[in-house]
Amino acid sequence: MRKHKLATVLLMACGAMSVASYAVDVQKVAPPATPTAPAEGTGMQHGMGGGMGMHQGMGGMGGMMMNMSDEEKVKHMRGMQEHMLKMHDLSNRILAEKDPAKKENLMKEQLDLMKAHHAEHHAKMMQHHKDMKEMQHKPMK
Repeated sequence: MRKHKLATVLLMACGAMSVASYAVDVQKVAPPATPTAPAEGTGMQHGMGGGMGMHQGMGGMGGMMMNMSDEEKVKHMRGMQEHMLKMHDLSNRILAEKDPAKKENLMKEQLDLMKAHHAEHHAKMMQHHKDMKEMQHKPMK
């Protein structure tokens, strides 16, 4: 029993050092962003048990991708990758920008990109929901 506890403590310590080492490496790449509180009535309001973000409910992405061919899945994942790269690029440019006006413009550009992505995702989810409802109401043969 003692060996098990000691092994657990050592693994936790190694994990903490690894995370701390990663945090130091990230600090070298870009300075930390100064946190700002979202304006009242804006921002994401999450209850407890988060972690899955926008892809929770209705089976997450797995539910939608289940009926896709491998080619469609790759196309979908490429689109997600492209969006993520744009977001990361804008984040890096925002962090590096010193001029407050230019920084604000970059933040607006990123927010617009997020809004467009959210609207596209919402439209897809509504279509998927509509399709599922239609499937439920079709008589079985």
